Amino acid sequence: MNVTKYEKQVEAIYPQTLFTGQQLVWLPECASTNTEAHNLAVQNRATDGCCVITDKQTAGRGQRGNQWEAAPGENLTLSVIWHPSFLPAADQFQLSQVVALAVHDWGSALLGADPALRVKWPNDIFFGQQKLGGILIENTLNGSKIQYSIVGIGLNINQREFGVSTATSLTCLTGRAYSLPTIVARLLECLERRYLQLRAGRVGALRADYLRVLYRYQEEHSYEIEGRRVTGQIVGVDEHGRLAVAIGGHLRHFDLKEIKYVH
Repeated sequence: MNVTKYEKQVEAIYPQTLFTGQQLVWLPECASTNTEAHNLAVQNRATDGCCVITDKQTAGRGQRGNQWEAAPGENLTLSVIWHPSFLPAADQFQLSQVVALAVHDWGSALLGADPALRVKWPNDIFFGQQKLGGILIENTLNGSKIQYSIVGIGLNINQREFGVSTATSLTCLTGRAYSLPTIVARLLECLERRYLQLRAGRVGALRADYLRVLYRYQEEHSYEIEGRRVTGQIVGVDEHGRLAVAIGGHLRHFDLKEIKYVH
């Protein structure tokens, strides 16, 4: 394993992987692990699977410019660099499915096969009605191919109090405290396992697994579209990653920010 910076703090992380997390970069504080990972990739200083981890992220980013906040030293904030040159740029959502499933696998190993653990489209991790973690994938393209992907993951682990009622953590759910190095290692193993499935071309199996754990899948619920409240049923996700919802006998597709979940 190649460990860069603050080696003593990450020496306890030993993922049983071929490449994911075999190069670790630990930063006690940074603005964004995705930004740090991007800089390493641009400078050709990152191997495939390099993982950047921080204790304190001061300007974390979520989907579409949302901010991700986490208490320093209590949660997981990391980014993994992959080089999925085998994946056409048009199929980027397949990578999103892989990461969401990997995090769900990781959560299931800790919480059991609890049906409350779900992937909220496109790739937030929810337990019941509360958010346990978020994912932000930023792809750099080279023509019709993906040159490299920065997979940013934020997971609430040991934090007990949140500024919003819609957030939760492993500790809140189980009452236990967790060793972050052990948690990181297991997560990296789950990520590589699902990524290798994609690389092997098991697209159909991945898609089926994603739908199986998709939040509100094939259930009637309320949504807000263009300021109007409607009732619809999520029936899938298309090849471009848009959410497919049956509303009033018609099938409609939505991108991020075009549909709002109503509880």
